[in-house]
Amino acid sequence: MCGIVAYVGQKEAYPIILKGLKRLEYRGYDSSGVALIQNGQLEVFKKQGKVAQLEETLLGKSLPATIGIGHTRWATHGEPCDRNAHPHLSKSGKLAMIHNGIIENYAQLKSELVKKGYSFKSDTDTEVLLNFIEDIHIKNGGDLEEAVRIALRRIVGAYVIVLLDQDHPDTLIAARKGSPLVIGIGKGAHFLASDASPIIEYTKEVVYVNDYELAIIKADELILKNLGNEKISPFITQLDMEMAAIEKGGYDHFMLKEIFEQPDTIFDCLRGRLDAAAGTITMSGIEKYADQLKNAQRIIMVACGTSWHAALVAEYIFEELTRIPVEVEYASEFRYRNPIVGKGDVIIAISQSGETADTLVAIESAKEKGALILGIVNVVGSSIARTSNGGAYTHAGPEIGVASTKAFTAQLAVLAMMGLKIAEYRNSISQDRFRQLLTELNEVPEKVKLALEQHAHIEQLAHKYKDVTDALYLGRGYNFPIALEGALKLKEISYIHAEGYPAAEMKHGPIALVDDKLPVFFVATKDSFHEKVLSNMQEIKARKGKVIAVVSEGDESAHALCDDSITVPFADELMAPLVNAIPMQLLAYYIGVAKGLDVDKPRNLAKSVTVE
Repeated sequence: MCGIVAYVGQKEAYPIILKGLKRLEYRGYDSSGVALIQNGQLEVFKKQGKVAQLEETLLGKSLPATIGIGHTRWATHGEPCDRNAHPHLSKSGKLAMIHNGIIENYAQLKSELVKKGYSFKSDTDTEVLLNFIEDIHIKNGGDLEEAVRIALRRIVGAYVIVLLDQDHPDTLIAARKGSPLVIGIGKGAHFLASDASPIIEYTKEVVYVNDYELAIIKADELILKNLGNEKISPFITQLDMEMAAIEKGGYDHFMLKEIFEQPDTIFDCLRGRLDAAAGTITMSGIEKYADQLKNAQRIIMVACGTSWHAALVAEYIFEELTRIPVEVEYASEFRYRNPIVGKGDVIIAISQSGETADTLVAIESAKEKGALILGIVNVVGSSIARTSNGGAYTHAGPEIGVASTKAFTAQLAVLAMMGLKIAEYRNSISQDRFRQLLTELNEVPEKVKLALEQHAHIEQLAHKYKDVTDALYLGRGYNFPIALEGALKLKEISYIHAEGYPAAEMKHGPIALVDDKLPVFFVATKDSFHEKVLSNMQEIKARKGKVIAVVSEGDESAHALCDDSITVPFADELMAPLVNAIPMQLLAYYIGVAKGLDVDKPRNLAKSVTVE
């Protein structure tokens, strides 16, 4: 969840680290800090709040250090405040450390250290781990690398740590388990970060550190080892990312930029895979598992948050096209409930970052039991991508806004292609229907572009409804998960309480909430459920509720029932969720902006949930 940055080289470290923290702030923005070694002394500067507040504190200060570490925090242990901000200093003041993750047995370690005379300035598990390392370091006669190795064998939990040692002012020591770490290789310099966004400006050559690996890094040297002290040859990867992808490009917010990028990101996702004219789909990441997919007895999709909503849409698509039973699981529940999984089962793990902790643990367990694991992720080289047997990248590019938009529609596009490909393997739909759906999917980018043209109208609606305290989102069939996603977006971005339901379930409780103040947002485009949804809209109108609906172009019957409507191009019901998601994203965005909120960095949220 937190963002980490580190640098060692010939240039001043602080400006590089500060810029990196700003680019990683979507991972956490409760507090931030840096540690630098300059003039032989280790100094730490940290501040509660966003990175800009740290920058203001250090404005005009001479910071000539050429080595340093930085951190932007999403609080787990201990409230957001200066003393809980990272980096933390050890008891001696000679070691500083930043940490992303959770140390589950920190209380036991802390108790042991207190008995030895240690005291603690913060409430964090990080300070405990740091002093645990220093205690071993002192006991073992000063070999910090070995002290880290011993400590990490003892701890339980997830971590990326980076240490700075006053006695070795040219060296960084880093290690990882469960949280991401990328090392950029520059000329006479190395850059460390939670993801590639702080690195891309300086180099495209990177090494993705694996679990249980330790890195010893100097300006001109990178040594990788495992926890058994055996050297590992670093595998250098070229970044497929451009600077423009992590800049706003003239938009007011990253979220708005990413919403408007969706015609291109969906096209990029389809490109090279979907050939509607030839009637083919090519997905090399699953083709060698064709026999297993053809004969699969069950498909289980595991995901969290918005990715879980993508899985719900895919459940409808897969069962319709492939006739294979599909289960959709919250990864956080799946990993703990001892699920029945084995050979013949296919697990599809969906994660924007590819680092979601619960999803990663869930698939590792299922893989051990013999299931085929397919990953759908956005980040090349991520943990879920490396753990999976196969799968597909979404190619949505970096998503900086915390609330997922373009990554969601890219997931839907990949899942639609995967469902069609498996249906082709199983010969479970007619060739005519197969080719029709390829054409429909191929037309989605253009239809999304047309949906985006409603942005000015949606902004007007946002001002009309920005002061409501509650909202209902309703849909049926393929559009039910889009109602859930619409409600989630409103909660994330505007802090308005919203709930999503299947429209028919409204009568089983939620209708008690309806009065003349409650806005009810319907996803009511034309499909096989359309007449039923119109009946549900009438039920809301009869109780004086406000009906706002996403409706198909030319659908006068739906429009007549609405207090307000948003028109989108007609799409086949299997592909309509890709188009219908757009108004939901824009509405949440414009309401958040109208309320004066930071839509790119909603309170209490972080982009990648790499801890439980």
